[in-house]
Amino acid sequence: MKVILQQDVKGQGKKGQMVEVSDGYGRNFLLPRKLAVEATAENINTMKMQDKAKAARMAEEKAAAEAAAERLKSCQVKIRARAGQGGRLFGSITSKEISEELKAQHGIDVNKSKIILSEPIKSFGSFEVKCKLGSEVTGTIYVLAAEDK
Repeated sequence: MKVILQQDVKGQGKKGQMVEVSDGYGRNFLLPRKLAVEATAENINTMKMQDKAKAARMAEEKAAAEAAAERLKSCQVKIRARAGQGGRLFGSITSKEISEELKAQHGIDVNKSKIILSEPIKSFGSFEVKCKLGSEVTGTIYVLAAEDK
């Protein structure tokens, strides 16, 4: 019996796959629990349409992420922070502060969880911070830490 999985099923496959299962397993376990639907012509067409829509959505998201990466190349985020002796900051500059300043200064909205700081920024200067904008797309945010007077 051929079925199209509606959810991931351990030992059978992932959601959206068409798999061959024994008649009893399909009729008595998968279908009643709504883990799969029978592979009729209509259901196969629906699956193909969903795959096309998903591919189009992924392409659109990737294009938007690449556009955001290009916009990030041309802008620098200036963050003012208080400092003690020797040019060391009180505390550090976090990804949340970088995200907020990026939105305020340039209107680019990047979630703080997508900003990757290898180590906290604890001194003044210019830094390059990587951020994951989407699947396989990374951008660079240029951060300038300046003294608050």
